[in-house]
Amino acid sequence: MAHTAQLSASGAIAPVRRLKIGFVLARSFTLSAFAMFIDTLRLASDQLDRSGRVLADWQVLGSTRHLIASSCGVQVAPTSDFVDPRQFDYIAVVGGLLTVQQPVDYDTIRFLKLAASKGVPLIGLCTGSFILAEAGLMKEHETCVSWLHYHDFRERFPDHKARPDRLFNLERKRGSCAGGSSAADLAAALVRRHISADAERNALEVLQIEKARSQFDIQTRQPLRDYVNDPRVAAALITMEQHLEGGITIERLAASVGLSRRQLERLFHEKAGISPGLAFRRLRLDRARQILLTSKKPIIEVALDVGFVNTSHFTKEFRRTYGRTPAEIRDSAARDRAAPDHAQRGRHQGSPQPAVV
Repeated sequence: MAHTAQLSASGAIAPVRRLKIGFVLARSFTLSAFAMFIDTLRLASDQLDRSGRVLADWQVLGSTRHLIASSCGVQVAPTSDFVDPRQFDYIAVVGGLLTVQQPVDYDTIRFLKLAASKGVPLIGLCTGSFILAEAGLMKEHETCVSWLHYHDFRERFPDHKARPDRLFNLERKRGSCAGGSSAADLAAALVRRHISADAERNALEVLQIEKARSQFDIQTRQPLRDYVNDPRVAAALITMEQHLEGGITIERLAASVGLSRRQLERLFHEKAGISPGLAFRRLRLDRARQILLTSKKPIIEVALDVGFVNTSHFTKEFRRTYGRTPAEIRDSAARDRAAPDHAQRGRHQGSPQPAVV
């Protein structure tokens, strides 16, 4: 850790250890994750709201000093070049839009690999974990990703361990979080670990956060709105989503949340009004519908992606749930997308022009 100094009770100058974080911002980075993390540090370090850096310090690192635009358009300027990474206790990579082809440049990747080789812990905030994984720096570590990006992560890095159920994960040399407010939870854990519980409490009180969540808390998930009132049901549903292509039985699912199959079935009927098997099938079909509407994959490939071994069974179950076949759903969506274009061309090419009075 970096050191500063303060007067002791006897009047002597005593060194104070500071938590020091270096930030790397991706192109189109998520502003909320960066702001929540860095403001938790600032308020934990602060004394009487002076925005000081008494107990923590930070720099925004970059290969150039050019402004870096966030996904919402707000721009941030790096405050430091890529210096010796050992000057920092952690390097935090703030990710953003996954559609950006090259979120960081080669010099940044080289710096992150250097930091890892020097033993400096690396943290992926939001989709920053994708950048670390792309650089080969997350292979031996469990990565926390947002449920929204879990399937993208699995497709890109099938040999990596990933969890879309937890808010964040913090190991000795790696950290990751789902993004959004979980960045504050991860920052609070670092403050508590390296500064004090008092500093953490001070930051959270100013941020109007009643209590920091732990890395064992479950993500708030829009698709599971009706189920999150019981953490075991939520955890089971998330495990289902990790195995949409098959490979897990209801018995193994029950064991993963510490229940027998009969106990799990009773809990699902009580909390969700359906059986675990029906819930699993609905999740698989919901995922299939999403793939059909957002990709051009052949229907047989979509069926295999969600655990159906043949097209006929998949089509039958899909029609039973949605009232239309997979092909009909896809064709209808294509027509809906094309309709505005036809209408627009009609207005410009064939529509009668208003009379000039």
